[in-house]
Amino acid sequence: MESFANGDVRLLKHENSIVAEDDLDRRWEAATGESVAEVIFLSRHTAVSNRPALTVHPIGVPHLREDEIPPQGGRPGWAALPNPRIGPWLRLLKKIADSLGLLPEFEVTLEATHHGPVVNTPTLFLEIGSTEEYWGRQDAAQAIALLMWEGLGLGGGGSVGEWKGNSGKNKVLLGVGGGHYAPRHCDIVVKDGVWVGHLLSGYSLPMEDPNQKKVKTSEKTIGGTWKQSIKVAYEATVSAFPGGEVLAHLDHKSFKGWQKNAITSFLAEQNIKIGKPEDFF
Repeated sequence: MESFANGDVRLLKHENSIVAEDDLDRRWEAATGESVAEVIFLSRHTAVSNRPALTVHPIGVPHLREDEIPPQGGRPGWAALPNPRIGPWLRLLKKIADSLGLLPEFEVTLEATHHGPVVNTPTLFLEIGSTEEYWGRQDAAQAIALLMWEGLGLGGGGSVGEWKGNSGKNKVLLGVGGGHYAPRHCDIVVKDGVWVGHLLSGYSLPMEDPNQKKVKTSEKTIGGTWKQSIKVAYEATVSAFPGGEVLAHLDHKSFKGWQKNAITSFLAEQNIKIGKPEDFF
């Protein structure tokens, strides 16, 4: 891979599928002897809507069973450490996009946790979407470049989004439920000072409808890998924010009654607190 350096930042240019680049951080360490603190992937985004978008998101496939083959990389039942910069950089990206006149044409949004590759250090994806027309837009690329420049402090200012532990606001949002673009979680994360970890959309919480079974409905009888998904995402988020308080934020309207009851019971059983919007400010 061709590589470039600026201070402590390394930019790698590769020709392979980005979701297939497993263990890029370890491979770099083995090749150079340099330790890797975080990984930021720059990628194209595709969407059925074809809407122009600039997106930020964590990665992982925590809901997949061990015997499933991940369709877009990663390892079944795995979630990367979410990079603490995700929330602060979403807010900075909105400001930069606005200053470049990209709003409201482009939507600046979070995406839910999805796809690979496998990585071992805090990670986030930055994406330009959603069609070839927008992938080639220089102003969209400029917004991402400025986000990297300012966000990593390459221009001489302080970097944005470094987790300092217990200094001030230490509540971290773990999104549970909702659609792929996590609108209800995003409404909270766009506010200053909010930290965000994994975001589990409905498709990452597979739950078997107990009404299809002739047994008494309870959290313990609802099949699917939803419990595994929540547990893996929570543990990865806790690890990424040492000293932080991780609170689950539920998109209540996205759940049926039996789903919400099961999830809230499981969260209580796991000692995972549920946060209301005002708890994060």
